[in-house]
Amino acid sequence: MAFSTTSMQKTLKGRVDVTGIGVHSGKTVRMSLIPACPDTGVVFLRSGADGSEAEIPALSSSVGATELSTVLGDPRGLHVATVEHLMAALSALAVDNVLIEIDGPEVPVMDGSARAFVEAIDQVGLKVQRVARRSIRVLRSVSVEVGSSRAEFLPFDGRRFETTVEFDSAFVGRQSLGVTLTASSFRSEIAPARTFGFMKDVERLWAAGFALGSSLENSVVIGEEGIVNPDGLRFPDEFVRHKMLDAIGDLALAGLPILGLYRSFRGGHRLNALALNALLAERDAWTIVGGEVRESAVETRARSLEGLVAAFAPEVS
Repeated sequence: MAFSTTSMQKTLKGRVDVTGIGVHSGKTVRMSLIPACPDTGVVFLRSGADGSEAEIPALSSSVGATELSTVLGDPRGLHVATVEHLMAALSALAVDNVLIEIDGPEVPVMDGSARAFVEAIDQVGLKVQRVARRSIRVLRSVSVEVGSSRAEFLPFDGRRFETTVEFDSAFVGRQSLGVTLTASSFRSEIAPARTFGFMKDVERLWAAGFALGSSLENSVVIGEEGIVNPDGLRFPDEFVRHKMLDAIGDLALAGLPILGLYRSFRGGHRLNALALNALLAERDAWTIVGGEVRESAVETRARSLEGLVAAFAPEVS
């Protein structure tokens, strides 16, 4: 039977192992990406030091916190934090089904971007599965506002992100970027952009238990006199590119690719999560397109979309 590989679900051709530290926990984490069956989606299998395990679907209904990163699972129990860079790479490269075994509380930060995850996926390649991919198509505008931040979904023939950031810093200021998302555009324009922070915030973050693994090797640091990193920036507008990277990863928690335009101004993980929940809650604002899948998978996905809970911690600006 003939079929189009672009419309079929995909998984990895083989297992790939990744080791690194968590940017907030500072702990070494071992993570394995393992091929999975059609309609599995992205699922984290988190193991604890005491031998306990928790299976955590990478869905918006699993989000437990959004302070400085996106956290899946119960922040007081077994959870996985900082999933956004990995989720962005999986989504942009069209990896539909994968089991992620991880032995720590946070996805490794690597160099602060998604580049290492793209390389890990490329290391083994993709396997086309003979089950059709389904997508969420945006039918009408849905928007949210939180203070001076706002985001909206709009109909668009493809996957497009338009992001604007604005910081009270002469070295960042206001930056805007629009990208129609493909594997190619993600690789060249978005994946290399690193997470960033301000030197003046370091002591406050450390006292709150954050950024314990942050360094110039995995973060762009902005000081009073400019960029502290000896090698400078990878892009003149690396800051807005990284915010777009985060948004791609956060919206991947819809569980299916979103065909539409996502536009955000002064956004972050909390705004992305609220916008996604707002879209999915407006059942006449979207439809699922694509081929048929197993009935059990359809029912599971429907329960996930209907059972959304807004459990988002305040976001540090």
